[in-house]
Amino acid sequence: MTALTPAQLDRIVQAALDEDAPWGDLTSETLIPATAQARADLVAREPGVMSGGAVFAAAFRLVDPRIAVEQVVPDGARFNAGDRLASVAGPARAVLRAERIGLNFTQRMSGIATLTARYVDAVAGTRARIVDTRKTTPGLRVLERQAVRDGGGRNHRFSLSDAVMAKDNHLAVLTADGSSVTDALLAVRERMPHTAHLEVEVDRLDQVEPVLAAGVDTIMLDNFGLDDLRTGVALVDGRAVVEASGGVNLDTVGAIAETGVDVISVGALTHSVRSLDLGLDVVVGGP
Repeated sequence: MTALTPAQLDRIVQAALDEDAPWGDLTSETLIPATAQARADLVAREPGVMSGGAVFAAAFRLVDPRIAVEQVVPDGARFNAGDRLASVAGPARAVLRAERIGLNFTQRMSGIATLTARYVDAVAGTRARIVDTRKTTPGLRVLERQAVRDGGGRNHRFSLSDAVMAKDNHLAVLTADGSSVTDALLAVRERMPHTAHLEVEVDRLDQVEPVLAAGVDTIMLDNFGLDDLRTGVALVDGRAVVEASGGVNLDTVGAIAETGVDVISVGALTHSVRSLDLGLDVVVGGP
C-alpha cells in the first residue's frame, strides 16, 4: 500500500488547475464581482461510496486558502442520491474556478470506490481479496489506488520497482537458452533482494509444479476456467498465495472466489470505471 502524501496531492491537483485555467478564469473574472462570496454543496446524484475528500478540498485550498471546506461524508462511507457530501464557502470567483477540478477528481475516485465495493460485496464470505492492477490513468495511480482502498479493496504492487513479477514474456526470454522454468526462477531468486516478493504467472496447469519448485511467493493463474482454478488451488495446496486474473467481471467474480483463490486482480476497477454523478450546487443566500 502506498499512502497519498500531501506533496503528491498538491502536485497532482495543481497540475490539473494549471491545465484548466492557465491564465485565469476569464468567465468568472468577467462576470463575478471580486467581492462576491459563495457557498456550495457537493451533492450526490446517485448512490455510491465516497472517495477523494482530500483531493476535493485541495482543489479549493490551492486556488484560494480562504475557502473553507467541510467534508460531511467520510471517505469509504456509502451514501444515497441526494445526500450532501461536502460544503465549500468563500470568495465566489475562487469557488467557481476550483469547481470543475474538485468535481473531476472526486467523481472519478468515488466511481472507483463504488465499483470496488460492488466487487468486494460479491466475494463476501470467501477468502478472496479484491485487488487492483497497474492499469491506471498515467499520473493518477496514487489517487486511483486510494479510491480502491476506500471501496474496501486492496492494492497490488504499486510499480515495477516493488516486486519481481514474471509473466509469460519474461519466462519466454528466461528459458530461451533451454533452461527449465524452475532453474531460471531459482537463478532469479539468487539475484533478488532478500526482502523482495516473487510472483509468477502461469497459463497452464502443467506449469504450476515447476514454478512452485522455485519457491515463489505468489502464483498467478491467468485466464483459467473455474475447474482449472479449483485444480490449481489444490495443486498449490498452501505453498504459495494463489492469485486469479483474467476474465473477471461482476458476473464471474463470485464463482472465481468460491474456487478458493486468495487474491483476485481486477483491471476494470481503474481502466473501465464510470465517474459517479456528483454536483456542486451553489446555495442561494450563501455567504
